[in-house]
Amino acid sequence: MANSQNQNSLDDKEPVLSKEELNARREEITTFYKDNIPHLEVQAEYEMLLATIEKSRAERMQAQMFMAQQYANQKDGVDPNSEEAIAFKQAMEEAASKID
Repeated sequence: MANSQNQNSLDDKEPVLSKEELNARREEITTFYKDNIPHLEVQAEYEMLLATIEKSRAERMQAQMFMAQQYANQKDGVDPNSEEAIAFKQAMEEAASKID
């Protein structure tokens, strides 16, 4: 138990640093952050590109779902050779080719 109390008393005390040690520590921390800024900028660009790609995919899926719902909601059916059916087929093929 004496060891435990001794350890707690050491943890409770804040380290006392001289003015020179504090300045050296500040410079060390500042240098560390400045050295890492280029890496963080690359990571931020990477994350932004991923978000842009995911947003594009979500928009494309939403458009495909809308087109499919519109096509399915037609009561009379559609002549496969009609302008509407051909346009729908082309849109679906274009969307599918963008996924690949």
